[in-house]
Amino acid sequence: MTLRSILRVLTAAACLGASGCGQSLDAGTTRPHGLLPVDERNPVIYMNDGWSDNWAGEYAVLLANGGGPPLAGIIVNAAGIWSDIDANVTGWRGLVAAARDSGLTGIPDPTTSVSKKLVRPASGVIEDTTPNRSDGALLIKRVSAELSQPYRPLVVVTGGRLTDVADAYLIDPTLAERIVVVSSLGTLSSTGAAMGIPNGEMDPWADAIVSSRFRYVQVNAYYDQLTEVPDSRLGELPSNPLGDWIAQKQPSIYDLDVAADQVGILAVGFPAFVTAVARVSGEGTVAAGATVGPDLTTSPQGPGWLVTEGASALAVGHFWELLLDHRTYSH
Repeated sequence: MTLRSILRVLTAAACLGASGCGQSLDAGTTRPHGLLPVDERNPVIYMNDGWSDNWAGEYAVLLANGGGPPLAGIIVNAAGIWSDIDANVTGWRGLVAAARDSGLTGIPDPTTSVSKKLVRPASGVIEDTTPNRSDGALLIKRVSAELSQPYRPLVVVTGGRLTDVADAYLIDPTLAERIVVVSSLGTLSSTGAAMGIPNGEMDPWADAIVSSRFRYVQVNAYYDQLTEVPDSRLGELPSNPLGDWIAQKQPSIYDLDVAADQVGILAVGFPAFVTAVARVSGEGTVAAGATVGPDLTTSPQGPGWLVTEGASALAVGHFWELLLDHRTYSH
């Protein structure tokens, strides 16, 4: 069965298994369901490093089985405090196993991607950058060629550094026509947003490549991820391997004062989460040795999107609806 055939099956199954499935999955309609150019009908590759500090992976597998985007790939890399690639991949494989053993379908094996930070060439020209040709970049290239349609591009959702996405562009610049990148990265600023901590500081040159060459969405809607699975609700978790996995992971969730990684997958897979968006333009470059990516400046005609507000309580409610609905596990 080809990836495209799998996508058709997963999309139909996701709608049948959704809680209400109130949003049509009509593949031929180009009008987006929310404030962004992509929504729950777009196939998604999810990319991150660590697995234990947030609920992004759990959202991805639940949404893929409950009316959200089909999950076409999971890329695991390493950077910053999550520098142990073996530990990262082991964690993501644990989530995948728990999801599958609970009856979730359409969950791909994680792809291990070892790569180094991209280096700005002396010319300052993006296309002169030496690519890594990482396994993650090659997966993005292959899946985008198989699944992307002009009206329904592949979405690469990131919760870590942007190296593999930028690397994929360096291998095949036509990728920019087939992909939208949605990232939980950086912070809001007085003029728009900064591509800095968190995640943006890990590869500033990759930030410059992605924000200037792709249709780029940065999600900076604050989200208190400690409200997702509080101690008071541990007893409500389903009696299956995924419920056990979530209970074991819950104590390790970070208390953050910036956007959590799951806002990226929420912005795509649950369009109602996004309540305010601005258009932005990026500078398109950074100086040699830069420690953060370029600034994104609010501009009515800007080519990028900046999510500034999100309905956190609505998202938490949807998380529990999917988690407790037997149809989520019955595909």
